[in-house]
Amino acid sequence: MTPTPPQSSPLPSLSPSSPLSRIRIGSAPDSWGVWFPDDPRQVPWERFLDEVARAGYAWIELGPYGYLPTDPARLTEETERRGLRVSAGTVFTGLHHGPAVWDRTWAQVADNAELARAMGAEHLVVIPSFWRDDKTGEVLEDRTLTAAQWRDLTALTERLGREVRDRYGLRIVVHPHADTHLDTEENVARFLDATDPGLVALCLDTGHYAYCGGDSVKLIETYGERIGYLHLKQVDPEVLARVVADEVPFGPAVAQGVMCEPPVGVPALEPVLAAAQALGVELFAIVEQDMYPCPPDKPYPIAARTRRFLRSCGA
Repeated sequence: MTPTPPQSSPLPSLSPSSPLSRIRIGSAPDSWGVWFPDDPRQVPWERFLDEVARAGYAWIELGPYGYLPTDPARLTEETERRGLRVSAGTVFTGLHHGPAVWDRTWAQVADNAELARAMGAEHLVVIPSFWRDDKTGEVLEDRTLTAAQWRDLTALTERLGREVRDRYGLRIVVHPHADTHLDTEENVARFLDATDPGLVALCLDTGHYAYCGGDSVKLIETYGERIGYLHLKQVDPEVLARVVADEVPFGPAVAQGVMCEPPVGVPALEPVLAAAQALGVELFAIVEQDMYPCPPDKPYPIAARTRRFLRSCGA
């Protein structure tokens, strides 16, 4: 089923004077156009750290493993002198392929989790693999999982949550993402209903969920106890309608500007933040604006304006 652009939430906006005391704002290499450990079109990691701190953020994610220094001592030195702390690492997985991919998956998870733990993080963001190539659009597999693949996905994600918790003391937060099998409201609900809340939490990315037709406020209100982490992102509804109609792969859609600077896109972030605050738990809300590839001077002004906007919301 082709996803449709989301409708705006009917909830009232959060007053600019209302403090979001339980929300910890951060940013990520993604907001600087960083998708890969090494790419000549990406800004150097030193520039990312300098600019994310100057833009007013105190928390960062590690981004693709190898982009930032992987030696904990060096990374600690680099982050501490800029007043930064690490909230999470990130891994891509293809667990719906079953036990045959476990060893390969765990090898990359272990590297990421080890560094995240060493940096004082408490979370590991887990993103499912793409069903079509995010650059070329080549279809890699069927976009719909079989019943057996769903069982493998849920069972192995629970195993991953248990292993990451027991070995590294981290909580996995699974990230629904465009062009993956965990995308629409229906698929996210099916995944949550089939997994153990004690082992598997959700990283709600407001932009990806909107991209796939979902309502972030509704998800928070329905599955609040499963929300363990937030990515703050917006989509341009006009660009979204075009790329969905034309079945444009996610990578080219990003290059066309489908992810946009708040507050001009959807979903409105004020009601999302208000709903998250109402959960009564501490939550990271990490700003991500997919912009790969982008000119090196583009990210910083956007990051600074976005931080000011979020402060105006009380965050």
